[in-house]
Amino acid sequence: MEREKGLKEKLRQLVMSIVDSDDFTLQTADEAIATLSALKNFNSLHEDRPIPPHFRCPISTQLMTDPVILSTGQTYDRPFIERWLNEGHRTCPQTQQVLSHSVLTPNCLVRDMIAQWCKDRGIPLPKPVKDLDHVVTNADRNRLNSLLRKLSLSSSSDQKEAAKELRLLTKRMPSIRMLVGESADVIPQLLGPLSSPTTDPDLHEDLITTVLNLSIHDDNKKLFAEDPAVISLLIDALKCGTIRTRTNAAAAIFTLSALDDNKHIIGKSGAINPLLELLDEGDPLAMKDAASAVFNLCLVHENKGRTVRDGAVRVILKKMMDHILVDELLAILALLSSHPKAVEEMGDLGAVPLLLGIIRESTSERSKENCVAILYTICFSDRTKLKEIREEEKANGTLSKLAQCGTSRAKRKANGILERLNRSPYLTHTA
Repeated sequence: MEREKGLKEKLRQLVMSIVDSDDFTLQTADEAIATLSALKNFNSLHEDRPIPPHFRCPISTQLMTDPVILSTGQTYDRPFIERWLNEGHRTCPQTQQVLSHSVLTPNCLVRDMIAQWCKDRGIPLPKPVKDLDHVVTNADRNRLNSLLRKLSLSSSSDQKEAAKELRLLTKRMPSIRMLVGESADVIPQLLGPLSSPTTDPDLHEDLITTVLNLSIHDDNKKLFAEDPAVISLLIDALKCGTIRTRTNAAAAIFTLSALDDNKHIIGKSGAINPLLELLDEGDPLAMKDAASAVFNLCLVHENKGRTVRDGAVRVILKKMMDHILVDELLAILALLSSHPKAVEEMGDLGAVPLLLGIIRESTSERSKENCVAILYTICFSDRTKLKEIREEEKANGTLSKLAQCGTSRAKRKANGILERLNRSPYLTHTA
């Protein structure tokens, strides 16, 4: 390392003298070229330094930072064997022997040998791995491949067992989630059992939940959304799975829709209608996941029209009138209020008194803001609704209060409506 630093410093000084001087000598240039060549040769020599096998952790295959001995006599890097044990394993990863105990003994001899080996080659000692969750090991690969083979080739009972383990692994191990993009075979193997028209409901739920868990990893979002099979199977799960399967399918779509490109893909695929059906029919958790997915999808303009055409306004107002997910559904309604057809339906389906009532009763400033923003759009689109707002103002002064105490945006919208009331030749405003 000292020789490398010396060569770099010498090269830096020579280059500076060439750059800064108008009359540098050819000898200086030759010396710079010779130094650069020496540095290149030095790096080439040190790039080819294979790690002795007994210095590598059998799990990570990398140079060990803290070698420890397992009860079977095998040596591993401490963080990796600890993760293995913490996952509930009670066997040696190499020999498969059952462990007599889980005490880890420092292997001082191997540690000192690694330190000397690094020193002789001018290599810094490896730093301990801190973020172990995001380190992929051969053991992770082998485990995933074994389970995928079980899914592809085994009996129904083995498939169910493999799917259940995959569901648990992908939930708690980021390293397993990271492996999906390494092979083009992973997705077909994972989804293969779902191609059967008689898939076992438990197997169906476990595999859809596995897709949800895998979609958490950012690199998988694009991969999954661009695979028509994945989106198609999620939509099928939304339509005909158990309530838990439908819920997890909606959650997966919500997670995948975090990317704007995915919003377009999912919207075009026909996912919005079954999401709205789940919002209309599901239990509280299912409705919440469906609402979250619909909100995300409506953040791109083209999906607003699809959502309105699929009957979103009716479903949303019905749930809000039943006091279900009011804040979440108001946020969707506010997005849809930029679509003329949605505004027309809101007026026809009784949104005005509902929104005024929420402004009066809600303690959420964000919900009040959304309500008055929607009302602003409605009353400027359909002046006949001003009469309902005028009656509300006479009875409760709802908008006048909001114009004084709301958020800055709520105040602007409330004042805009009140000014509209005052300008109307047929309506008089009473604060």
